[in-house]
Parts: sequence; C-alpha cells; structure tokens
Amino acid sequence: MNIAKKIEKIINGFENGDTFTYKDLNIKKEEYSAVTKTLERLIKKGIVKRISTGVFYKPKQSIFGELKPDEEKVITPYLFKNGKRIAYITGLLLYNKMGLTTQIPKNISIASSKKRIYISKGNIKASAVRSYVDVTDENYKLLELLDAIKDFKKIPDLDKESAVKILQNKILELNNKQKKELIKIALEYPPRVRAFLGALIENIDNKTNLIILNESLNPLSEYNLEITKDILPTAEKWNIR
Repeated sequence: MNIAKKIEKIINGFENGDTFTYKDLNIKKEEYSAVTKTLERLIKKGIVKRISTGVFYKPKQSIFGELKPDEEKVITPYLFKNGKRIAYITGLLLYNKMGLTTQIPKNISIASSKKRIYISKGNIKASAVRSYVDVTDENYKLLELLDAIKDFKKIPDLDKESAVKILQNKILELNNKQKKELIKIALEYPPRVRAFLGALIENIDNKTNLIILNESLNPLSEYNLEITKDILPTAEKWNIR
C-alpha cells in the first residue's frame, strides 16, 4: 500500500468531526513530504479541513451544511506534546461540564505548567493559565477537581448545596490510590483548597488519612467560603465559614 492510500485509509477511520495531527497518522520521518502532499490534495477535495498548521479535522455534514468540530475537539491536539498530555481545560467551560454553572465562557482557559497555550481559531479563543503541578494523563482529572474547589466561591450561578454534592460524588468515584494522589497534589494549592478538600473527604469517608492536610494548615486561619454546616457538616471543623 502506498503512502497516499495508507493516509486515506487512516483518515477514513476517523469519525466525522474528529480533529487530528500528523502524530495521529503514525507516519515516519521519510514519509512526511508525501503525507503533506496527500493532505493538501484531500483539503482541495474537501475531505479534510485545516484548523491551523499541523492540525486538521474531518468535516461533519448535517442537513444544514457542514458542522464545525466542537470546541473541545479543536482544542484537544494542543493539550498534548509528542503524544503526552501537558495541559487540560479548566475554568468556566470545565465547571459547566461538571454541572456547577450554566454559563459558557467566550474565552476558554487551558492550564499547563510546561507551556503557555493560546488559541485563536474562528470563534474559539483560549488563553493560558499556570497549573500547580506538571499535567499528565493520570492526574489531570484530579487537577480539574482541585480547580473547581479552588474557584468554588467565584463560580457564577453556583448552587452551593448542589455543588458540594457534585464535588463529593467526584471524590467518591476515586479509588484509594487516586485519593492519596489528590491529597498530595492539594498540598501545592492554596490553604483554602486543602481545608475544603479535607472537609469534603471527611464528610463522606472516615477511612482516608487526612493528617497531612490538617497539619499543612494554620489552626488559627479561617476560610470564608460561605458554606454552612447544613450544607457541609464538617465545614466548621476545618475552619470553613
């Protein structure tokens, strides 16, 4: 099978609306020139569309015409480098997907410790924020959870009671290893995050060791999150007001 047919076969295997990069085509260095020509030919035919340099998508059609790939699919290639995750989506778009707010942002936030990622492609705008630790496939879900805890008080349209339940359910989905890693990463976050996480975990799990979180906090500090004990019974114990 020649390179052109090989690339066409791979692209045919993608779903309409999927984004992809050269990395997804599994090509060798010596094939790069031929692959580039093949992609240019497919772009002219409308089989493939270019989002930006090295980032493409397979158009999806509807009765109303071509549909653009959704925001997350456009952004996904930027979250990886050499096949490894280095970033994740955070901020309002994340909190909307978590069910914490109904608002959808005009500008998406992308967190990474290794690279400042900015995107401006059509209606999709993304700006960079600094992650507290290096991002990996294993920890980015934990970072999402900690970010929601960090931004709890400033998330718009937040129902605190429902939000506490959502966060606790996210914690309940974690296994013991993931909980330990969550606590370890939380030590890199501000004190209010550590206190809030401790209160959330203690309210639903009396087996997880929270000493390291407790000892990392100043016993005289208070954290104004406007959470009552009716919403979170363990709040006062962790000096949350």
